[in-house]
Amino acid sequence: MDLKKTTAPVNTVTYNRTKIEEPTGNIYEAITIIAKRASQINTEIKKELIEKLEEFATYNDSLEEIFENKEQIEVSKFYEKLPKPHALAVQEWFEEKVAYRESNK
Repeated sequence: MDLKKTTAPVNTVTYNRTKIEEPTGNIYEAITIIAKRASQINTEIKKELIEKLEEFATYNDSLEEIFENKEQIEVSKFYEKLPKPHALAVQEWFEEKVAYRESNK
């Protein structure tokens, strides 16, 4: 997932309910699928952020020496400005990029 090229909104948006439930025919199923995808996206973003911050980590036992790493701050600011995982999941849902299957069939 390329987070820089996403068109998901950063602010709160009201969506058309019928457009969300259209692929499944059931609003609850659609929301459940979107929620599971948002959880996956959140895990991916968190893993990526931790990996990037680990590159700049300094392991020092002294509490007196606190370093402000500018690169680490910039990485953190970038991830703070990203759309939330649920917004990314809804955007993927509308673009039909979310694969799902019914377990009953």
